[in-house]
Amino acid sequence: MSIHSQLNHIVRTMVTLVFGCGVLFAQKPIDLANFDASVKPNEDFYQYVNGGWLAINPIPADQSRWGSFSILLETNFAVLRGILEDAVAKPDAPKGGLVQKVGDFYFSGMDSASIEAKGASPLTDEMNRIAGMKDANDLQSEIAHLHTFSFNVPFALFVAQDAKKSTDVIAQLYQGGLGMPDRDYYTKEDENSKGLRDKYIIYATNMFKLLGDDAATADANANTVMGIETRLAKASMTRVQQRDPEATYHKMNTGELNSLAPNISWNKYFTDIGLPDPGSVNVGQPDFLKEVGVMMKEVPLQDWKTYLRWHLARDAADYLSSAFVNEKFNFSGRTLTGAREQRPRWKRVLQTVDGGIGEALGELYVEKAFSPQAKARALELVENLRSALRDRIKELDWMSEATKQQALRKLNAFAVKIGYPDKWRDYSTLEIDRGPYVLNVLRASVFEFNRNLKQIGKPVDRTEWGMTPPTVNAYYNPNLNEIVFPAGILQPPFFDANADDAVNYGGIGAVIGHEMTHGFDDQGRKFDADGNLKDWWTPEDAKNYQARSAMIEQQYDNYVAMDTLHVNGKLTLGENTADLGGLAVAYLALQKSFDKHPTPGLIDGFTPEQRFFLSWAQIWRANIRPEALRLRLNTDSHSPTRFRCIGPISNMKEFFQAFGAKEGDPMVRAEKVKIW
Repeated sequence: MSIHSQLNHIVRTMVTLVFGCGVLFAQKPIDLANFDASVKPNEDFYQYVNGGWLAINPIPADQSRWGSFSILLETNFAVLRGILEDAVAKPDAPKGGLVQKVGDFYFSGMDSASIEAKGASPLTDEMNRIAGMKDANDLQSEIAHLHTFSFNVPFALFVAQDAKKSTDVIAQLYQGGLGMPDRDYYTKEDENSKGLRDKYIIYATNMFKLLGDDAATADANANTVMGIETRLAKASMTRVQQRDPEATYHKMNTGELNSLAPNISWNKYFTDIGLPDPGSVNVGQPDFLKEVGVMMKEVPLQDWKTYLRWHLARDAADYLSSAFVNEKFNFSGRTLTGAREQRPRWKRVLQTVDGGIGEALGELYVEKAFSPQAKARALELVENLRSALRDRIKELDWMSEATKQQALRKLNAFAVKIGYPDKWRDYSTLEIDRGPYVLNVLRASVFEFNRNLKQIGKPVDRTEWGMTPPTVNAYYNPNLNEIVFPAGILQPPFFDANADDAVNYGGIGAVIGHEMTHGFDDQGRKFDADGNLKDWWTPEDAKNYQARSAMIEQQYDNYVAMDTLHVNGKLTLGENTADLGGLAVAYLALQKSFDKHPTPGLIDGFTPEQRFFLSWAQIWRANIRPEALRLRLNTDSHSPTRFRCIGPISNMKEFFQAFGAKEGDPMVRAEKVKIW
């Protein structure tokens, strides 16, 4: 979601509305043609609201799922494509300006003839560096070099705030080095996992052949990669374990790092990446880093060459000739997500430009697609939601007054970012030209890596954004105690200036409430108003919270997503808590809005309260391929969209009242849970 070396920070410290991007909007804010009239709302609200739409909207061949987020993303793509093609048509744009950089980057990615002709040759110098390694000293230098490209092998380095001293920016070392989506893909012994490992070896074998290896050598190299990555996987923390911010916080100096992993010269490593005096460094997983240190001695240099060569080719494959692109898609697309076809080149290149120089593209985007009026309306909604959450906290019957005061202090301190940054990123020192596409990508990566590295030891820049303006998503950052809503998501079906308040509160209002509630979910509640990892709860209040949290975990554990695969209640706990809290807060905010504005009458036969819940349900409509659903169940901290829709409302008396649901109905849980 974020870009380059910030990726790990975003993944581990920000909590977001969706995994990735992608949704829909109809001609009308709520279109009755999308309903399934054969289903009653108290039986299956998701099917009732979305069944008609789901039946006539198959998944396009180049997608792994298709729903509301997907359609909004496609709408954004059309706007961005126009911006990029306009920039390409101006080859004489002032050098170093936004138009030149954006246009040249896009041109280089769309120049398929040159890309095909060059094959993997733009990587020759990098491959020669790996091949030329002579000893452990060279190996460590090469790892540091690849880290400047944000290739996280065999571990990751990124820059982020100190979790317990949020005024400081420090280097962070984290587990990494895998080519499959998660450690469990290497460690599970079920037939599906074994089959994926076999296909991964075939994928690596074919990629080595493209690099010039004969069949036997390619097969041997692929198995070498699997051996190294399996060892790294076994030393890695699970995704659930990583959800505990205390478990991933271990500050060390270089001396302590040298004691932890003595086969790595940490002074040399930090000097090689351009940070000769790193100061304190946080180590996310000391046991993992310890194992990497052991492997530096035990794994032969030739095997490391094979491993690094693989990751360079794999990470760069999308920017090389079609043989590399297709080989990567066969595994990462077809096998893992079920997508049938590659997305068109222009979409892939567009997303690369957004990932590489997203604020340059974003600056051009907001000039065209986001008005000051939309920003002002969104800010008004945020304050309405903040007021509603403030009221709910004050009324909690399970929390003491002392903890309530701390919670209110944190809520009042929320920083709010809407649409786009107040200060745009300066790309003046980044060289982008119409030469090899992959080299533009690598230079953009190095630029971002060095830009982040320079933040260490300086005051925290609170103007920084972790998403680009066109992104169809939102996030909460606990270290900055901020909620952020890019321009991309401030569009229908989430936000519609022409819709009634009920639709907007059920859409963007619930999104805002979701991100606010993240400040008080099982992870966010552990950070104080200043963004520090600090316990501000009384023991009794913490106990009460955990009891209610366990009920949410159990609720989602019981949902069967496909076959015998259940939702992982522990992995998805934070997002499920935010969905429930966010929707409840948005509903209260809607009711409070009626104090200022007359309550509208029926629209299409529905009350405002009903339209609120209809709006909520329609943003989650999506068809998804079985392969993609399985991948998300294994790796995604968000529940499948069906359960994101019905999970919160099955706990809410306001929903029951709106649609006449009663105890015993499928949409009414017997054991209801309320936290915020």
